[in-house]
Amino acid sequence: MCTSGMSYSYLWVSVSLGQGETRDAEEEYDRLETKDTSESQRAARSVEGWIVMVTNVHEEATEEELNDKFADFGEIKNLHLNLDRRTGYVKGYALVEYETYREAKAAIDGLNNTEILGQEVSCDFAFVRPPAGGPRGGRRGERKRSASPGRR
Repeated sequence: MCTSGMSYSYLWVSVSLGQGETRDAEEEYDRLETKDTSESQRAARSVEGWIVMVTNVHEEATEEELNDKFADFGEIKNLHLNLDRRTGYVKGYALVEYETYREAKAAIDGLNNTEILGQEVSCDFAFVRPPAGGPRGGRRGERKRSASPGRR
């Protein structure tokens, strides 16, 4: 076990090379520790990687500028910078995808509440797990709305 809250799992895969030849390939996957109940428990991996949502992005920011900032923390798999169809300017948010949790977490820690093009951006994981008690926060029997008129 690593002290950073990460452990590694290895999966051995037998790869067929054709004509009866096979080769063993080792693939490395990172996973979150289940004992830790801090922020690492609320982050959730997307199908392809760990996605960081960047909000309050300047309307004239470019993919190159964001790529330069976020590439310092690891290899970027994908970067989406959505534009407004009518104005052509950035909508104000960006999605940056990393391969590993460690890279995404480093980017969040390094760039959250920092200035890019004169605006302070906020960074956090795009996907998070719900609270442990389920969608209602673990409270059973408590209604969050009024009773129907016929049942009072």
